[in-house]
Amino acid sequence: MTEQRLYNFSAGPAVLPVSVLKKAQEELLCLPGAGASVMEISHRSKQFEPIINGAETNIRKLLNVPEHYRILFLQGGALLQFGMIPMNLLGSKSADYIITGSWTKKAASEAKIAGKVNTIWDGKDVSYKRKPAASEYKINPDAAYVYICSNETIEGVQYQTFPDTGSVPLVCDSSSDIFCRPADITKFGLLYACAQKNLGPAGVTVVIIRDDLVERSPDTLPSLLHYKKIAEQKSMLNTPPCFAIYMVKLVTEWLLNEMGGLEKVHAFNKEKAALLYETIDNSGGFYKGHADKEFRSIMNVPFRLPSEELDKKFETEAKSAGLTTLAGHRSVGGLRASIYNAMPREGVIALRDFMVDFAKKNG
Repeated sequence: MTEQRLYNFSAGPAVLPVSVLKKAQEELLCLPGAGASVMEISHRSKQFEPIINGAETNIRKLLNVPEHYRILFLQGGALLQFGMIPMNLLGSKSADYIITGSWTKKAASEAKIAGKVNTIWDGKDVSYKRKPAASEYKINPDAAYVYICSNETIEGVQYQTFPDTGSVPLVCDSSSDIFCRPADITKFGLLYACAQKNLGPAGVTVVIIRDDLVERSPDTLPSLLHYKKIAEQKSMLNTPPCFAIYMVKLVTEWLLNEMGGLEKVHAFNKEKAALLYETIDNSGGFYKGHADKEFRSIMNVPFRLPSEELDKKFETEAKSAGLTTLAGHRSVGGLRASIYNAMPREGVIALRDFMVDFAKKNG
């Protein structure tokens, strides 16, 4: 029941739109026209075809994806893409990686298994508080690609403008901020997102890849690791994650029809994030954010209190107030509020008010 739902600030799997959940609930037992659940029908049936095609059409509308890009529905999450990207795109070349946090660090580590990786910038010395300026790194003009993560969920650091990589393809992990704002997809050779944040439930990964990069896939790869073979079969090389793709279709319909497109989504997200950052900035140092102001994420807001004991107390009391999953990532501790597209403004206001009250009582 919606009356029993708490405000879920989890970084992922994350909050989903209530109207989407209700639609899925309504159709769960029997998909209209199918006589069975979407989880029971064939992925090659006439009932599933408009679902996967509809999800692709919606993604193309939201991001203005040109026809010379393929949209693939895969499994394995971002972790599989960390390895699959270099396996398909490296060839005999090396790739340049810009390390801005935990997930680009992990991606580079996985890529080294497949081939040569050059770290052209690493934000470790600045505690991953910001993204680099163009003057701080040098791209190899012969690199197979340049790899970035648009939004680091753990550190709460987000690109406001993307690097200009010239003729070198830009590859982007957009798992935690896809659809949070408009984006020019033509800046990227490949952009991907695992679903459990702004796309839908865990289980499907969307890869948007330019045709010329699809052609790079070497014949030595197994079929399910081969972008070209997957593209040729329109993501039907094996049974795709049908229910997760169905949910992506519903979420993208919600973004288009209920939210009114990504310009309005972006304004909504900026407003929500400002409520929390203003609370942090006006707390007299009681709350401390992580990212430099210029690079603050509008999706993930990490912060700390004066002591670990207060961090724990905050988390416990917030949970009692219906504000859940506010613990920071296990690798860094602290607290973190993930306020993805589906987090309602009311939830952020409730957290803001709790933060103000908690600071008064414990500051």
